[in-house]
Amino acid sequence: MAKFSVSRQRALLRKYAAGVKFLMILFSVLLIVACLPRQTKFRYEFEKGRIWTQKDLVAPYNFAIQKNAQQLEADQEEALKSVFPIYQLDENIQQQQIEGFKNDFNIKWPNAGINDKLKAIHLKVGEALLTHVYQTGLLTLNQKYLRQGENYSITIASHNTAVEKNTTGLYTKEKALNYCSAELSKYPQLNKAFMLDLLQNRLQNNLNYDDKLTQRLEKDVVSGLSTTRGIVQKGEVIVTKGAVINEEIYQKLQSYKQSFEDNAQVNGNRLLILLGQFILVSVAVGLLIIFLQLFRKDIYQDNRLVGLILLVITAMLATLSWAIYVQIPNLYYIPYCIVPIIIRILFDTRLALNIHLLVVLIAGFFVPNSFEFAYYEITAGMVSIYSIKNLLRRGQFLTSALIITLNYFLAFVGISLIREGNIYSIEWAEFLPFVVSVMLTLLAYPLIYAFEKVFRITSDLTLIELTNTNAALLREMAFKAPGTFQHSLQVANLAENAIYSIGGNALLVRAGALYHDIGKMENPLYFIENQSSGFNPHDKLSYEESAQIIIRHVRNGIDMARKANLPETIINFIRTHHGNTRVDYFYQSFLKNFPEKFVDENTFRYPGPIPFSKETGVLMLADSVEAASRALREPDAKSINDLVDRIVNYKLNQNQLKDSDITLKDIETIKTIFKRMLMSIYHVRIDY
Repeated sequence: MAKFSVSRQRALLRKYAAGVKFLMILFSVLLIVACLPRQTKFRYEFEKGRIWTQKDLVAPYNFAIQKNAQQLEADQEEALKSVFPIYQLDENIQQQQIEGFKNDFNIKWPNAGINDKLKAIHLKVGEALLTHVYQTGLLTLNQKYLRQGENYSITIASHNTAVEKNTTGLYTKEKALNYCSAELSKYPQLNKAFMLDLLQNRLQNNLNYDDKLTQRLEKDVVSGLSTTRGIVQKGEVIVTKGAVINEEIYQKLQSYKQSFEDNAQVNGNRLLILLGQFILVSVAVGLLIIFLQLFRKDIYQDNRLVGLILLVITAMLATLSWAIYVQIPNLYYIPYCIVPIIIRILFDTRLALNIHLLVVLIAGFFVPNSFEFAYYEITAGMVSIYSIKNLLRRGQFLTSALIITLNYFLAFVGISLIREGNIYSIEWAEFLPFVVSVMLTLLAYPLIYAFEKVFRITSDLTLIELTNTNAALLREMAFKAPGTFQHSLQVANLAENAIYSIGGNALLVRAGALYHDIGKMENPLYFIENQSSGFNPHDKLSYEESAQIIIRHVRNGIDMARKANLPETIINFIRTHHGNTRVDYFYQSFLKNFPEKFVDENTFRYPGPIPFSKETGVLMLADSVEAASRALREPDAKSINDLVDRIVNYKLNQNQLKDSDITLKDIETIKTIFKRMLMSIYHVRIDY
């Protein structure tokens, strides 16, 4: 009942696969549109220093010319000069410190060793000095306002009144102490050292900087500044065709763009904007689906993989929309290259480039300077894809990151030179977002691992781990069936070189080759490559029993692979590496020794299926050729040539490669590579 239920569910999924795919695509498009910001797109692209190639642009209405950042900064700096820092006068300090001075004086006088007749004059002079200092004002200079040496104007606030003074006429502790020292020198009868010791402990600021009130005044002044510097009248020409976009024209265009977008946001029909976004996103996603249907039917027919692709696209565009919404300082902080890297590792190069172009095209409608953005990200995406075309080790991620950074740097310098026309005007700090973006791109590694587990995909990273000969199953095979292990290594070398030459996943075929014979570990001595003592256990068995043991290594290998959680793509190599061919040695031996008996050919035939990809087809040929080459008594150029031709032609005649997508031209290439490598293995001299 349970089996019936599972099979029925699978049948229903197959029946409604097209409907499910359509719903996934529609949901993805709607989600992307829902995430995108509701903003109109200014129709013109322009850059400072470039020539205006459009027709003359005339202002359709009045709009204000916005000041640029440098102008605003200059205005703010000038306005802030008019704001004097505010110091609050603490009137209690003077009385407190004079009383403290008197107390200190009375305590220390008896031990000062000075004539008591001079006590009154000491006390009077000290009090007078402190009174003068505090009535003048004692403060600490603020480094923020030391624009012209130690002199700057301040506002002294007291009892809701304000008085402007310059720090030149006020005391700091150092100046006050110098003043006291000079005044005391006028009284030779006084003990100067004793008095200075008492006075310096009673110098405390009675003018204290009020940062909160000062900043509030500065903020009020800055907020009151005008952000515009004139008006463009309706009908006025903003820029003429062929004109170079200088600073003035650039500001007018920027102001017109902002005015246009603000006006459209207020008066535009948001439903029409939404419809436009829906159409654009639908076209882009639709082209991707058509690409899958035409060139990657295996992905198109698997809703699980289609769902993964749509998830990656939607997530990236949603991230961009979030960044626009929260107004991050620079949109180049976003790791756009993470999309092509993930798709390249999980699928292939063409699909990665196609999807990256789709994401950049859609994003270009919502980022400033669309052309620059497209150039930066398309070139960076292409570089990221090319740099990991053949992923052989994890370290290539770091190499790829360095190459992407270099690409960004060259693009940044080139665009900056076009825009500024002066290398000294380049703002190098603006390159920092690109560096951060590349660093965030390294998050692709854990994301790929997560996608593999959730969507049951085998990436090149997993294949790299599987091809490590220290992997558990391979170590076990090297111990239990050393001959089979060596055979698998040779098959892997043959198959990898062949698939690399005709086009295919070399890493996948290598992994498949290393594991294709793991089922032989169940009965290793029944396979000739593991027999070293001359004893052959097949001598005690019937031909039918021997054939079944040989055939069983395929099923045993599948069971071992599944128990070890090997990916299904690797299990396919185990399942198909003999196709549905016969175990000819035992089949022919049976016919020769028992000609009168009826023979059930299926007893001697592998269950199949036959190879259904280039990789599995090449592995079958490499496996058969390598195994047969071990039987050559005197390997030479002729015997190896004949062997390879005979084995390959036999597989073709048995229709074992009809589903492998291998052309006759590929067959000739494969044969040439096998012959050359076998001659190298057996040290055969090649005639040139």
